Amino acid sequence: MRWVAALVVAGALVVGGGWVLRADPFAAPTASTTAQSPARTGLAQVTKGTLSARTLQNGTLGYAGNHQIVNKAAGTVTKLPAVGQVVTAGKVLYRVDGKPVVLLHGAVPIYRSLSWGADGADVQQLNAALVTLGHATKDQLDPESDYFGRATYNALRELQDRAGLEESGNLALGQAVFVPAKTIRVLKVNAVSGAQTAAGTVVLEASSTARQVTVELNAGRQSQVAVGDKVIITLPDGKTVPGLVSEVGKVATTSDSGTTIEVKIRPTRPKQTGSLDKAPVQVSIVTGTAEDVLSVPVNSLLALAGGGYAVEVVDAGGEHRLVGVTTGLFDDSEGRVEVTGDGLAEGQRIVVPAS
Repeated sequence: MRWVAALVVAGALVVGGGWVLRADPFAAPTASTTAQSPARTGLAQVTKGTLSARTLQNGTLGYAGNHQIVNKAAGTVTKLPAVGQVVTAGKVLYRVDGKPVVLLHGAVPIYRSLSWGADGADVQQLNAALVTLGHATKDQLDPESDYFGRATYNALRELQDRAGLEESGNLALGQAVFVPAKTIRVLKVNAVSGAQTAAGTVVLEASSTARQVTVELNAGRQSQVAVGDKVIITLPDGKTVPGLVSEVGKVATTSDSGTTIEVKIRPTRPKQTGSLDKAPVQVSIVTGTAEDVLSVPVNSLLALAGGGYAVEVVDAGGEHRLVGVTTGLFDDSEGRVEVTGDGLAEGQRIVVPAS
């Protein structure tokens, strides 16, 4: 079990001159004994089924990635996208001196002009982008090739024709920008239409269009959450969406609220999350699951003075007795805990503190 629930002492019983405390359970049970609490109490049931170890965290729903678009063309900015606009690879992103600057998919920033005979990682990503956009087939142009040859030249001319650029077959520095996302969403526009721009300036900031939830998790709990953990995301309107932990941060950040790490979550039904950005959500992270087990409310647990833990069972005739239990998974969000113990069965009534 990677998640440990924090339980609070809820009351006390006197049994044979010793104390029985409601507390956090982590030891072996003692034998059953009779008991009756003088404190105000209520009744709950022992249930059987699937129990998940979960923890509730606050998160922020938005879009994955934060990309700075660095301009390589010097001149006057003549057209810019609007904040929130979505632009796909192969399309014109903005214009300088009236000339298009095309968005292309790739992780290597463009730093030179590319022409016939060039080779390198930047040429390879250009070849891959041209194939992905349909300007050449894989048989015509190997997307893994890092050489600029005839196939690259021909495919690039087709891209330039569609974008409204001169069909030179050479990719001049400033004609395109590479971003590690096939579709981007404009977050911020730094440039001003009609103003001069220099090569090397950040003209735009953008994210991908992939939905993502970010949680600032207490750094002490880093080992208790792992990539692949299942998640339930509760949206601002109360609807829920499933998700998976996609990344657990390794660098801690200290602020007034404490030391935290960033946990990123990918909704598995992204369309159901809508289009809200920077929206507060609640995240229930599932860190373990036990099937076909008995469980009881966490606040029904009693810590015995001699060691071990128990629940107070009420028989059909109204007799109270303690049944020793061993705890398993804790579900923080539901306030339940997995238990095993001799004489414990589904449907039994047990004592809990009165609400």
